[in-house]
Amino acid sequence: MNGLMMDVPATITSIMQFAERVHPTGEVVSVTADNPRHRYTYAEAFRRTRKLANALQTYDLARGDRIATLAWNDYRHFELYYAVSCAGMVCHTINPRLFAEQIDYIVNHAEDQLLFIDPMFVPLVESLQSKLTSVKAYIVLADAAHMPDTTLPGAVSYEALIEPHSDTYDWPVLEETTASALCYTSGTTGNPKGVLYNHRATVLHAYASSMPDAFGIGRNDVVLPIVPMFHVNAWGVPYSAVMAGTKLVFPGPKMGDGATLARLINEEGVNISAGVPTVWLALLNYLNESGERVDCLDRIVVGGAACPLSIMEQFEDRYGVYTHAAWGMTEMSPLGTFNSRLDRKALGEQEYARLRLKAGRPIYGVEMKIVDDANKPLPWDGVAFGALKVRGPWICSEYFKLENSEAHDDEGWFDTGDVATIDPDGNMQITDRSKDVIKSGGEWISSIDLENTAVGHPAVEEAAVIGVYHPKWTERPLLVVVKKDGADLTREDMLAWFDGKVASWWVPNDVVFVDSLPHTATGKLSKKDIRQQLADYSFPEGTRE
Repeated sequence: MNGLMMDVPATITSIMQFAERVHPTGEVVSVTADNPRHRYTYAEAFRRTRKLANALQTYDLARGDRIATLAWNDYRHFELYYAVSCAGMVCHTINPRLFAEQIDYIVNHAEDQLLFIDPMFVPLVESLQSKLTSVKAYIVLADAAHMPDTTLPGAVSYEALIEPHSDTYDWPVLEETTASALCYTSGTTGNPKGVLYNHRATVLHAYASSMPDAFGIGRNDVVLPIVPMFHVNAWGVPYSAVMAGTKLVFPGPKMGDGATLARLINEEGVNISAGVPTVWLALLNYLNESGERVDCLDRIVVGGAACPLSIMEQFEDRYGVYTHAAWGMTEMSPLGTFNSRLDRKALGEQEYARLRLKAGRPIYGVEMKIVDDANKPLPWDGVAFGALKVRGPWICSEYFKLENSEAHDDEGWFDTGDVATIDPDGNMQITDRSKDVIKSGGEWISSIDLENTAVGHPAVEEAAVIGVYHPKWTERPLLVVVKKDGADLTREDMLAWFDGKVASWWVPNDVVFVDSLPHTATGKLSKKDIRQQLADYSFPEGTRE
């Protein structure tokens, strides 16, 4: 027997129409290349979204066609999110920090029909133009006055494109399984792979990520999504915030500028923000150097890489800002776990610090397990380490246009490529990527724990740990360190820092000091490149015991 409920599809269109009707005065504030502080309401945003949808109809496009963006977080990109997906096409957000050959590959693999470009990226697209065989037209995200000179054929400004069109549009009724957005992995090995989201997954993810023990976004909040809109849909914030009627503040090209972020936070009353650790380090450094404060900011969400405890402690102890760790992947839309607010007084300082470094508990909708090399489930005891697998309604089932690319095993579980441990309370902690794991004498050592400990040293700017061949133990950890400017730090001082902080047998065998460390296009440490750079390294004689 089936239930007697209405079969109304869960679509991004429903989020937009709900917000326009229920939250028409909700604000969207943006920094753009042509306006240092653009401001309008949800009602105005979605009126322009309908004009954009009509403008898209002037091109020879079909349902399911991919429309690409190379853009920052701002109101025009926001309009594209809704106009493209709700018109039945696919909004393909491209990371402009990828290598040129990766962007070329991605555009052609996706067969993008239109390319919307921030003025900053016009020279990049001009250099690739002859290779982008599927692109029919180029639209620059600017008004006529700020339209750059360009060799792109027929390029038009965004405002000139939408201006002549009607602000009424009859949105099509879409099945909730209709493809809505496309994002490619950064491709650390081989070519990037496309993850194709649908309306249902996006709506469910927005619901789940809005729960109190996750982002907990409400109508009275002001949210600053610093995580790029080209990176996994800005962690779903442009959907969950609109669903709740939350004021949105977009930093545009200034997402890494501490002074601009502080000004936006204070002048717009931002109380929640989300971004990767490097962004928070930039803001923290600016606050420490300038003496400014961000008293309205209540909490920040950190993902994309492990957040050093020192950043969390400085934000809380100096500025009263709580830091939430979260974890997810492009293939997961992206949110998988969230570390909700902990009671510092009840836990005590040591336990409080220990738990904050975990990625948190799975949010509802994400099933999770760890398995051994034989794919046997391991206990959630906080001790066992294993390959982390997940499944759920917003997790990738296969990759776009890759034959036989099922992203799950026979039981429907997606292998994240991470090695993790899960404690009895469900708190998950990533210890390594499976390809980066250090196995010394048959036992695993967490490179992430060692890196987090190293960057806690006041003289360390950045640190990475890799496994290096050892004649006795097979592998031992090597610590690679970037010192802060002017810092005086010796190998002996660095290794002594680990005493009492990690197991004695985890302490790295040696330290190599470097001027900088390589990163991927998404800002993560590139262990592959670090290993290549140190391919000829071998432990000195005295460190081989």
